[in-house]
Amino acid sequence: MPASESEYTDADFQRVRQIAREQAGIHLPTTKKALVYSRVSRRVRERGQGSFQAYLDFVTSSAGEGEMQNLIFALTTNVTSFFREKNHFDHLESVVIPHLAPQVRAGRRGRVWSAACSTGQEPWSIAMSVMTAFPDAASHDFRILATDINANVVAQATEGAYNAEEVEAIPAGRKSQFMEPSDDGDYRFAGPIRRLPAFRVLNLNASWPIQGSFSAIFCRNVVIYFDDATRERLWQRLADKLEPGGFLYVGHSERVSCASACGLIQVAPTIYRKDH
Repeated sequence: MPASESEYTDADFQRVRQIAREQAGIHLPTTKKALVYSRVSRRVRERGQGSFQAYLDFVTSSAGEGEMQNLIFALTTNVTSFFREKNHFDHLESVVIPHLAPQVRAGRRGRVWSAACSTGQEPWSIAMSVMTAFPDAASHDFRILATDINANVVAQATEGAYNAEEVEAIPAGRKSQFMEPSDDGDYRFAGPIRRLPAFRVLNLNASWPIQGSFSAIFCRNVVIYFDDATRERLWQRLADKLEPGGFLYVGHSERVSCASACGLIQVAPTIYRKDH
């Protein structure tokens, strides 16, 4: 990279920090300066901008609205796997769905939200758990809302196609029941299970055009990117979208510090129930 293009000042880093906070609620500590350089420099190169400053000037202009999304995508991490933090799916299958299924069969709606779905492993895992505990779920008003700020990963998640290495974490019985192999060695979700997830682009720190409430919400390994105030606002908003008795699942390193104020009761280290 030419010297002018590789120049990366403290002022550039501070601008990226401000953009990340304003656009997505992401808090970038000063220790992330090198990480920001490694990720944003790729966008500077691909856009052919002469410097970080020129690139940031562009993304904050009216002409750079589309590139602003690419910058946010570059700053967000999409690390996921099938049945990650298995205790959550065990709880969903043994506690939530058995209670909910008879009500849905009787005519009520059932809703679960994967609030940071990344490339789709989480919502498809939820769908497999739902179909295991409630085999006829797809024939009733049961849906899984799956959202992420990154339009690229949402498009990938919607496809529901994964390579052989990615599906190794899926038990063989479920893989054969819910997926079909393709000629190139990949696997794709097939059959009634495809009717359960609805994938949408959504910024958790913007407005939510979401109707109704949820029996369970998965919001895992997301708030680690937010500052305390943003984190508490999100916990409260998520709690407000839970129906009484609904459950919130958080990441293994996360806790809802405002649980009592949000009307939540901790029932396991990373599982909260909304008080009636």
